[in-house]
Amino acid sequence: MSEPPTPLEEAIARELSDTHALSPEEASARAARMAPELRPRFATWVRRELVLQRRNERRARRAAAAAAATEGVPAEEFQRLSLNLRLQHGLMALSVIFLILTGLPLKFHEHGWARFLIGVFGGPDTSPIVHRVAATGLAVVAVWHMLYIVFTREGRQNFKLLLPGPKDAVDVYTQIRYYLGKTDERPRFDRFSYVEKFDYWAVYWGMVIMIGSGTLLWFTEFFLRFVPKWVTDIAKEAHSDEALLATLAIVIWHFYNVHLNPHKFPMNKTFLTGKISAREMIEEHPLEYERIMRARAEASARDGEPAGGQS
Repeated sequence: MSEPPTPLEEAIARELSDTHALSPEEASARAARMAPELRPRFATWVRRELVLQRRNERRARRAAAAAAATEGVPAEEFQRLSLNLRLQHGLMALSVIFLILTGLPLKFHEHGWARFLIGVFGGPDTSPIVHRVAATGLAVVAVWHMLYIVFTREGRQNFKLLLPGPKDAVDVYTQIRYYLGKTDERPRFDRFSYVEKFDYWAVYWGMVIMIGSGTLLWFTEFFLRFVPKWVTDIAKEAHSDEALLATLAIVIWHFYNVHLNPHKFPMNKTFLTGKISAREMIEEHPLEYERIMRARAEASARDGEPAGGQS
């Protein structure tokens, strides 16, 4: 006695009969031969569809949670970057752009594009002058920022919040699990996320290397009175390699996270306006938003107490 057809064989036979007009006998025979070959493929298709369905369900849940969190949020803007910080950022951005355009061609001088850029800035006689003017701008920003940290309350508060802590490691772990679809819970950031802290300290380290090595290279004859030549040789290599690393970090890491991210594309205007919307605050810096709201509630309660006592 032959075994009854499996559900997969029945489905294949029905498809062959309905779509390809095979007789019931031929459809059943072909289905029996096809089933062993199609079974592993069918299992793969089922797994694929299951993964896609679960991913779409997670996206729907996350979108619903984000909509619920920002429902009824007033059209309010919060100060993210003060004028002081925006001016620092602007000077640093201009300085770094000109440093890249006049510095990288020296590292890759054998390529046509490098010779073209050197020509754009007036050739080998003028390009180094532009480079040194931009380097001076970067040094001014470094000193300016140090004074900002030491002598302004805002600078001291931001610096403390930018110090890495154990929570950042937990946030990285939570973010990876979120990206892998292991959880629907995103890390809850305060004023600065681990990404922004990485950005900040990468710039800090880069400026120390670039300004230090650049100063040695700019005033080589002076420093050779006090140090052996191998010190300036190391400075040259460090300056060249750190410049390339900084360029890649800016183009790949910073530009994507700040501007090319799908949530911000084509440009995050905060570096111009200094403002961030309430919706962005709730989504990106919920702990800071909650702290601001608590402070407002406490201030309102204090203001209301005298009036309440008089009535």
